[in-house]
Formats: sequence, structure tokens, C-alpha cells
Amino acid sequence: MRVVETVREMREYRRDLTGNVALVATLGGMHAGHEAHLKRAREISDIMVGSLFLNPTQFSEGEDLASYPHDRASDLAMFEEYGTEVVFAPPDSEMYPASDRTEVNPGRIATVLEGAHRPGHFIGVATVVAKLFSIIRPDIATFGEKDAQQLRIIENLNRDLMFGIKIERIETVREPDGLAISSRNRYLTEHERSVAPRLFEALQSGRSLWRSGDRSADAIRALISDLLGQEPILRTDYVSVADPQSMEEVTGDAEKGALLSLAARLGKARLIDNVSLD
Repeated sequence: MRVVETVREMREYRRDLTGNVALVATLGGMHAGHEAHLKRAREISDIMVGSLFLNPTQFSEGEDLASYPHDRASDLAMFEEYGTEVVFAPPDSEMYPASDRTEVNPGRIATVLEGAHRPGHFIGVATVVAKLFSIIRPDIATFGEKDAQQLRIIENLNRDLMFGIKIERIETVREPDGLAISSRNRYLTEHERSVAPRLFEALQSGRSLWRSGDRSADAIRALISDLLGQEPILRTDYVSVADPQSMEEVTGDAEKGALLSLAARLGKARLIDNVSLD
């Protein structure tokens, strides 16, 4: 496996590649969720390219950029385990040189839900993903359904900026008790970890209410909020029933395909999760 740290070298390496190229883009802190991406990318590509870049522009002021759990050696080892041909692991100065002036603004979808609670987050995400797409020029790129709003923004970016990449959706990977696997789960204390599965349980209860025939978005939001409120150490940022395309809140009845999502804080960890109404 080759590790590349400069944009120039990555572009030169890419020129010589033939066949389908799949990108698995990561911040590091790799876990079983990333393994699902690597397994799928390996299945559907001839060449697998990983990226390992803790992107500073998608972290808002006061967030956990400095403490984000990642380890370069173990992250590279996971890429190698799955037969990744090359990992692009640039320093900040390569991705954001001093002359850098351009940002990619995804529009209104970036200002609601996660965007409302993390100002500028999705501009950072869209900008770095556009750069990775431009540098690596993958045919396929995997992105996870756990970050549903991010996934939609990247699909929009791919379409609107005409990159022509196949975005391969990867289902949320969960622990046996339902907790969505995340790098930030490492922040949880033993007690907080025992409470964390309540997030998925609350979302499932909201979906069960919808399946039982009560389609009111307000009723679903209220049920999920009430269930989360029963856990004193959980602090909820938002509970949402939204249109899966625009991420705008549903008024009236929720239809099939609507996205139930939430964000909550448990100690040092801020966790997100979602399910679709199906």
C-alpha cells in the first residue's frame, strides 16, 4: 500500500490508474463502520483509494478538533487490511494552502438541523469533499447513511457540480444494542454508554407510532422527545421529522421516506442517529 501526502503526487499516481476507482474518505478514528465502507468499495472497484484527513474546516469553534479520536498507524493498518492500493494522507497545508480563498456553500440545506447547531460545518464538508473529488477523480465514492444530512449534501454537490461520481450509500453499522457506531463513542463513560442505546430506541418508537397509523409529525417528534427526556444525563439538541431531500421539517402528516433524526449530548460525546419511515 502506498501512502501519498501531496496533491501533486496523488494526481500523478491517479493518471496511471485504470479500471474503476473507489474512494473511501475518512477523518481517521477508523472503526467497524469504516470497515463496511472498505468491504463494499473493495467489492465494486478495481482500485481502492482511501483518504485520511482530519479536516479542520468542518469543526466549529469549541468543537473537538484537537481531541478527535484518531491514530494514524492503526487507521493505515485498517486500509491495508482491506487491500487499499493508495491512501491520500495530506497535511493541512496541502489541502488549504495560504492562497486558498474558495469555499463550497451547499445552500439552505446546510443551515438546518446539524447546520443550525454547527455553523459552517457543511461548508467545510462540501469544500473538502469537492477538493478530494477533484484531486482523486474517483468513479465511485462511499458515504454513510448515519450522517444522513451530510450524505444528501454530498449527493447534491456531486450532481450540481457535475462530478459524475457514483455515490455508494453505506447503511448505518450498529452495535448489538442498536447504538450507531461512531468515532465519538470512545468519549462515553461506562454509564453513558449504557444510556446511549436509548437514542435508537426512541427513533424506533417514533417509527412504530407512524407504522401504527399515527402519521402526525408533531406526535412523532413529541414521543421521541419525551422518551429522551426520561434520561437525565441526555441533553437533546434536536428531534426532527424532515423531508429526506431538503431536510426541512414536515408539517402535518409524515409520508413514507421521511427522515427521523436526532442529536443528543452524553457527557463529552455528541451523538447523531436517524431512521427512515418505510
